[in-house]
Amino acid sequence: MFCGVAAGQAGQGTAVVPERTIYPGEELLAELVREVVVTNPNLRAGYAAVTEEVLGKVTTRTLLPGRTIPVGALRDAWAVERGATVPLIFAGGGLIITAVGTPLENAAVGDFIRVRNVETGVIISGTVLGDGSVRVATQ
Repeated sequence: MFCGVAAGQAGQGTAVVPERTIYPGEELLAELVREVVVTNPNLRAGYAAVTEEVLGKVTTRTLLPGRTIPVGALRDAWAVERGATVPLIFAGGGLIITAVGTPLENAAVGDFIRVRNVETGVIISGTVLGDGSVRVATQ
């Protein structure tokens, strides 16, 4: 997903740097970053090389202006947040059952999480879908 530029390739690639200080939890938008040419031959690998790699990601630590953005300091935006209400979907054997649940943790699309059914209080597990719903796991 993130390629970064290896130290041996310095001077031949680009790096993404913030335009201003970006704080933990902020989503990276196009106006907050820019690409620069890498000129330091001693620059460590592991940083974002192109803007498309960071757009829509959320930072987990403070990013300083003009400094490379380490790929380890980014995560996907949460698709569901702890305590919010989300649709629960169970599909199996030609049957589709829907309910409302509350996630017990923050999660991105594709994460397997625990969710409490609002009506019954039962805790179930499922996978977060792109639309913010949770597909209940079958046992």
